[in-house]
Amino acid sequence: MHDYRDDNLWRTTSEEKRAEEKLKEEEYNDLRRAAEVHRQVRKYARKAIKPGMTMIQIAELIENGTRALVEESGLEAGIGFPTGVSLNHCAAHYTPNAGDKTVLAYDDVMKVDFGVHVNGHIVDSAFTMNFNPKFDKLVEAAREATYAGIKEAGIDVRLCDIGAAVHEVYDSYEVELDGKTFDVKPIRNLNGHTIDPYRIHAGKSIPIIRDSGDETLLEEGDHIAIETFCSTGRGYVVEDGECSHYARSAEAGFVPLRLARAKSLLATINKSFGTLPFCRRYLDHIGEDKYMLGLRNLVDAGVVTAYPPLVDTKGSYTAQLEHTILLRPTCKEIVTKGDDY
Repeated sequence: MHDYRDDNLWRTTSEEKRAEEKLKEEEYNDLRRAAEVHRQVRKYARKAIKPGMTMIQIAELIENGTRALVEESGLEAGIGFPTGVSLNHCAAHYTPNAGDKTVLAYDDVMKVDFGVHVNGHIVDSAFTMNFNPKFDKLVEAAREATYAGIKEAGIDVRLCDIGAAVHEVYDSYEVELDGKTFDVKPIRNLNGHTIDPYRIHAGKSIPIIRDSGDETLLEEGDHIAIETFCSTGRGYVVEDGECSHYARSAEAGFVPLRLARAKSLLATINKSFGTLPFCRRYLDHIGEDKYMLGLRNLVDAGVVTAYPPLVDTKGSYTAQLEHTILLRPTCKEIVTKGDDY
């Protein structure tokens, strides 16, 4: 818990604001329960994950732990979105599909980004794992920058000011890798975001660069993910590689589907995930098969959105740290904070 500053300091002791919070207690407790699951799963994962494991083993270890601890139950509690285990120049949106033979190596830098939800209230938190200490500085940069963003965040704070605070930290870092020195750059087209029930990316994007020009204000009640990414490459990502991440579009109205397989797959998606993101392995897990044609049809029709991996230049390295924050009426709560980060 962090008290608000300056013009919002009065909130800390306001009886009226405390009364407002009482009405939200159930929602807060759902988020706290989800966050406790996240802490326990990541504690186990950080101990258990070692070079030599396949990406499927790593993702399933996290997912099975989450399902068990949150007591998975349809749309009432479960995994918030696909387990990201993006490696090196890939910054986000990579999870293995069935048959992926990729093995974690000693020199890999892996962003572990996973979510847990209770009644659609999602916690989204991520950390970076490295085994070779030469990457420690890169990982530290992401942590320090994210905490600068968290410190800046608050009610009535402009989004551009959060971006400026983050960027300032990244400017102070450089890393030496194998005798070459690299500036650590924020990845300018990746952002933090607000979160709504069953919607991981809601209306606001929280920049991680200065001069974004976004003067939108954070507001009381906002449920936000402050995440920052940095890179030794150009600091800009593009879509590349086989897609694993999908989500039903919350905006798409009724679309007539001619393909029977697309209709039946959409019924499964609605029942099992709603608007929560999913991956191909999650479809395998609930017993769907031969779904690729139907899935492509849903994507082409605009009913489902595909989110391919996001990569910087090949040979570069990227790091990430992310927390979920609640801008409660009386204080700022870093819901996913733990002993580890």
